[in-house]
Amino acid sequence: MAKKSSGSSRRAKQRRVSGSSIYDITPKMGRELKALSEKSEADVDLSDIPEIGDWSHAMIGKFYRPIKRPISIRVDADVLSWFRTLGGKYQSSMNRALREYMQRHRSQDKVSKRASAQAR
Repeated sequence: MAKKSSGSSRRAKQRRVSGSSIYDITPKMGRELKALSEKSEADVDLSDIPEIGDWSHAMIGKFYRPIKRPISIRVDADVLSWFRTLGGKYQSSMNRALREYMQRHRSQDKVSKRASAQAR
């Protein structure tokens, strides 16, 4: 009795891509891009993408991922202990607290700079 194959088709061989090769435009892609560039604005169908007029529920920076840099920092033991008791990722909590501090003082800096500029 022959052993049954688990799949109905053969797996495709993985192809390695690197650097600029991921930006290579195939002839088919080139034809599609050319056809799109030749269309006028009126010919583009936007019926499945309604225009958004109300942005009040928009989330700013939801997908923003700032670059993280590993550093060595000395923190008072009680501060570190308190952040660790919060549970979860204490380093992320510390980063969030520092970001809030930075944003609060950044906005205060802008106000003080405007006031000093107006006083001149």
